[in-house]
Amino acid sequence: MTVSIDSPERALAEASGAGSRLVRYFQLAVLTLAAGALYPLLYLRQNFENTLLQAFHITPDQLGELYSILGIAYVVTYIPSGWLADRVSSRWLVLFSLGAVGLLGLWFATYPDASMLRWIYLGWGVAGGLTFWSAILRAVKLLATDREQGRFFGILDGGRGLTEAVLASIAVAIFAHYASLAPQLALRPVIHMYAYTCLGIGVLAGLILPNDRNRARESGAARQGGPSAFGDFLMLIRIPEIWLVSLIVLSGYQLLWATFSFSSYIQAHFSASAVLAGELTVIKLWMRPIGAIGGGFLGDRFSNVDVLGGGMFAAAIAWMLFVLVPGSVPVWLLAGCIVVLGLMTYSVHGLYWAIVDRCHVPARVTGLAIGIISMVGLSPDVFLPMISSAISRRFPGVFGTQLYFTYIAVCCLAGSGLVYVFKKRTAHYRFPGR
Repeated sequence: MTVSIDSPERALAEASGAGSRLVRYFQLAVLTLAAGALYPLLYLRQNFENTLLQAFHITPDQLGELYSILGIAYVVTYIPSGWLADRVSSRWLVLFSLGAVGLLGLWFATYPDASMLRWIYLGWGVAGGLTFWSAILRAVKLLATDREQGRFFGILDGGRGLTEAVLASIAVAIFAHYASLAPQLALRPVIHMYAYTCLGIGVLAGLILPNDRNRARESGAARQGGPSAFGDFLMLIRIPEIWLVSLIVLSGYQLLWATFSFSSYIQAHFSASAVLAGELTVIKLWMRPIGAIGGGFLGDRFSNVDVLGGGMFAAAIAWMLFVLVPGSVPVWLLAGCIVVLGLMTYSVHGLYWAIVDRCHVPARVTGLAIGIISMVGLSPDVFLPMISSAISRRFPGVFGTQLYFTYIAVCCLAGSGLVYVFKKRTAHYRFPGR
């Protein structure tokens, strides 16, 4: 039996004035800028980990603790984030999130002590998780038609990566200009650049994004005497495909986390300077728009699940091979490895949210579904820093990082198998454009 799935999300988007193709793509561009501006400051370690440790006078374990706090804040707020996204306009949620991250960034640039850093990372976790994450994914899902899910999420992730790459290029240039100074003096203008960018794009989002409050939920509440958040939650967790998508996201998301260790690994294993490591990491960031957008369009052209499964398998193999690259390779070959890993990682990262529509989730609880999936799928924010720290303590140095990368590759390989299972379970649905 073949079941045809209509798109209530699309009808909702058109009812809220987002039907015009040009308008929808312009709103997507603003959402993409917002996503690209918010997270780089939170993950400054991606390009400047060693400098960050020196500037704040903290140890790698203390830095891992800060990112565990950030991850715990994410996981705790993901489900409330979905509930909030179904009730509050993304315009105000995005504006608040960018404003909070920018202001906390200005505090961060004063180099407070370790106890204050915990509060900053907790605040960043609330802003990036509770008020931002589900809101932006729900907004993009509702903007896209049935045939555009892959490309819209690919453009979101690729455009976000392009924004991050531009900002990272500026950050590395600023850092290189001040590299001869003390770490605190060299890093402060980088932090300021990211913080003021968040504040500026937050104002833009407040002016441009529409009021996309959930009218489907409001009409349902009027008919039924009020929505039951707990009932919606129970309904969603009984959908097996929700849990499969959660595990697929969990497997693929760890790829992104592995790239955060590029900078320190390149310096330790390949004897690169801090500036060269930053430049190579920026090359990896420039692969995000190519990998994510390319993967999204391929998913819409063929099948999102097929491209995702193949991408996860290829990424797992690429990471396993990267572990075997000797430290004496020339810079151009190392850059080539970074390019391949970046393309594989970001093609996966840009696609796994595009398969949510195969779960047959009602439009009125789209945000809550994203929150549930995020709670499980993005839980590496909590446990992966702990795993990394435990491995590095037991096996310090380059070998420990290589073991960590191998673990990531094995998880991704398992994820490709889960994609296959998900495809088989949803094969009896007919999706327009799939």
